[in-house]
Amino acid sequence: MEQRIGSSSQPLEGAGFDPAFIPGLTSPVSDEAEDASPEETEAKATAEEPVEAAEAAEAVEEEAPDGPVFEASDRRAKIVADHRGVRLSLDDQSCEFRWDEIGAIETETPRFGKRYTITVHTPDRRWYPIEIEAKSRSSFEEWDEQIDAVLDAYFEDETPEPEEDESDETP
Repeated sequence: MEQRIGSSSQPLEGAGFDPAFIPGLTSPVSDEAEDASPEETEAKATAEEPVEAAEAAEAVEEEAPDGPVFEASDRRAKIVADHRGVRLSLDDQSCEFRWDEIGAIETETPRFGKRYTITVHTPDRRWYPIEIEAKSRSSFEEWDEQIDAVLDAYFEDETPEPEEDESDETP
């Protein structure tokens, strides 16, 4: 009779079991990477040349429309909003949202201090705030104008405007 040693159930995923699991910030590790030997992983890494990545980045930049771009950063955090979506970075962590993944973007300026907060809200009721420390409070007004221009150009609000019913009108 053959017996297995260990559990036959698959490991659970999520923040309750993995404190480093944050949806939207990290991608799940593929099973292929766990099963591959170090030699296979190294061979695969050398096969993918950085030239191809540079060409792909150039192609994306060439396709970029001449629209507004918002970019703000400090020593730790960075936000970029352009035609592709919104990208947030804090230290060594980053996440990217396409425009169809965004429910709302909220900005907040403090009454005192120089930290400008931008919060990306997703339709599934999650939010991702990031604080950028400005060199001066005068940057807040400029940043508000830039982010508004980007939102006006790329963000499509899906709430339909109310249509006027002409049948209720009397001549």
